[in-house]
Amino acid sequence: MAGLQQTNSEMILLSWVRQSTHNYPQVNVTNFTTSWSDGLAFNALLHSHRPDLFDWNAVASQPSPVQRLDHAFNIARQHLGIEKLLDPEDVATACPDKKSILMYVTSLFQVLPQQVTMEAIREVEMLPRHSRVTREEHIEVHEQHFSQEVSFTFLLSYRCSKVIVSLRTPGIRC
Repeated sequence: MAGLQQTNSEMILLSWVRQSTHNYPQVNVTNFTTSWSDGLAFNALLHSHRPDLFDWNAVASQPSPVQRLDHAFNIARQHLGIEKLLDPEDVATACPDKKSILMYVTSLFQVLPQQVTMEAIREVEMLPRHSRVTREEHIEVHEQHFSQEVSFTFLLSYRCSKVIVSLRTPGIRC
């Protein structure tokens, strides 16, 4: 992991998820919000490391995102010891809470195999910026335009965009 120290933790986590789920055509994780709302990403992540725990096709064919999410959270609790930190109804929305998803995926990262290749990280770096920036971050940028009290810490992990440039904030160059 020495070569990974130069990249940020979100990028490593996203790279790990994408690398783990690349064999699941129904799953395309590009962020820590909307990519998780249908429940497939959580299940694919679990199944990719522990295929012995459940039948992927049975879960993937469930009609309800809430059912798929509940399944993933129950499997993680029963077999990996990860508490059910999220409510399926809170994740099965148009824009789930990014920090909650990050917290839960980090919990999975801590108990599942953690190998991340540089190729996977490069792939994440090549994702279109809009795929990686969440609605919450756009709101934070919008709020920063009107209030100097909002933090810019999240900007350090993303390439600058026109929105950020338009803020004309000292010290941030794009």
